[in-house]
Amino acid sequence: MPRHSAFFPRGRTTPASRRLSTLVIACGVVLLAGCSVPDAAPSGGTATVSPQPTAEPSPAVTAPSGPVLVPDGSAADNLELFSTVTASVWNSDARESGRAYVDALVAAGFDKASMQVTEDLSTVGNRAESIQFSVLWGQECLIGQVGPATGEPVAVVVPVLGEGMCLVGQTRPIDW
Repeated sequence: MPRHSAFFPRGRTTPASRRLSTLVIACGVVLLAGCSVPDAAPSGGTATVSPQPTAEPSPAVTAPSGPVLVPDGSAADNLELFSTVTASVWNSDARESGRAYVDALVAAGFDKASMQVTEDLSTVGNRAESIQFSVLWGQECLIGQVGPATGEPVAVVVPVLGEGMCLVGQTRPIDW
């Protein structure tokens, strides 16, 4: 007596339908591994079950943590990054070095040619009470100030000076 299923009503089983029935059962058994059912069984041959290829897992795409440089943005758009870099150097052992602020800003993507920095030492050789550094950004300036006289680091956006510079007075050459 032939087997019956919901797919194959009584009295209508053929060798091809039995193969298809077996294929459906086999697919059910290996459902977790995945399988494909061929469109049609080859005449006179046997249908084969082949596992579905598994896709390689995509590498995790991570967004940058923290602020990033916005090259086409305004000075205000880049103030958060400027402030973060300033605070990072301030919290390091290099906090009294103007060069450390310039180098860190360059590493963050700011243009070294657009920067100014004041001296680390006073005219009599003492540590400067504050160090200022800047980045010219269009018609505005990102200015940072750090040092014992300042307390916590300060970062602001101000309009560029009439001479096209950001800091008043003599600044140190950025020649490194």
